Amino acid sequence: MLYPDVHFTKGEVINYYSRVAAVMLPHISGRCMTLRRWPNGVDGASFFEKRCPKHRPAWVPVAVGPGNESSRSRQRTNDDDSPIEYCRIEEPASLVWTANLAALELHAPMARAEDLATPTLVVFDLDPGDPATIIECCQRALEMKSMLDALDLAAFAKTSGSKGLQVYVPLNTPTTHDACSDFALGMGHLLMKQNPDAVTVTMTKAARPGKVFVDWSQNSRHKTTIAPYSLRAKPTPTVSTPVSWDEVADCAGGEYLSFTASDVLERIDALGDLFAPTAHLQQELPV
Repeated sequence: MLYPDVHFTKGEVINYYSRVAAVMLPHISGRCMTLRRWPNGVDGASFFEKRCPKHRPAWVPVAVGPGNESSRSRQRTNDDDSPIEYCRIEEPASLVWTANLAALELHAPMARAEDLATPTLVVFDLDPGDPATIIECCQRALEMKSMLDALDLAAFAKTSGSKGLQVYVPLNTPTTHDACSDFALGMGHLLMKQNPDAVTVTMTKAARPGKVFVDWSQNSRHKTTIAPYSLRAKPTPTVSTPVSWDEVADCAGGEYLSFTASDVLERIDALGDLFAPTAHLQQELPV
C-alpha cells in the first residue's frame, strides 16, 4: 500500500507506469535518470538513487553521468566527483522494473547521456512560497509566455505534481548549461522587475513567502527536474502533468490545476501527449 490514504497499491503504481510508458519514454529515454524510492510507501522514509542498482536486470542499460555536485557535498558524503553509472529507461519493461522498486518519482536532467554538455531544453521551475499557490504560478507563467512569444520561442507547461508549475523551452540545438542558466535567470529578473512584490529569483527561503520563486538553477549540469508523467509522493498519487496554455489561463483565473494518475490516463486517451513537441522541436536561444 504505497499511498495508504487512498489505498493506492504498488500494483496500481506498476499499472500506471506500464500504461503511460508510450508517452513518457520519449522524454526520459537516453538520459541519466535519478530514482527516488519509497519502499514503505509515501508515509515512510525515501531516498534518492543516482547510481543504478547492481541488481538491475541485464536489459536495463546504464549511462555514465556526473558525480556529486560540489566540494561541499563531497565532504559531507566522503565521496568524490567521479562519474557514476545511472539507469537509462528505454522501454516499458524498465518503467515496470523501477515501479517495482517503489521508485515513485523519476527525475531527469536537461541533457541526454550521449552529450552531457548540451541541454536539450531550458526549464523555468516556478515554486510558490506560502501563501502563494499554483494559481500565482500560472499568472506568472502567462507573463513569461508573453516574453517568450516576443522572442519567437515556443514554450510548454506542466504541473510539478506538487505545489508549482514548470515552463519548458525546447531547444534541441547546440547550447550550454551556462547559456540556459543565464537565459533563465535573465527572464526571471525581467519577471521580477514587472512584479517585484510577486516574484523572486533569490535562493534564500526567507525571500520567498508570498512570492513565486523562479528557480533558474535547475538548468545546471548537475540538476534534475521531475520527469513528465512521473508520479509524486504526496498523500494522493498526483502526477507531473503536461497542460495546455488555455488550462494555465484558467488556473490563473482561479481554477486549481492538479491531476492524479487516473486523471492523467484519461487525459492521454483524450488529448495525447501535450508535451510531445519538446522532444524534437528545434529552437535557438537569443544571443
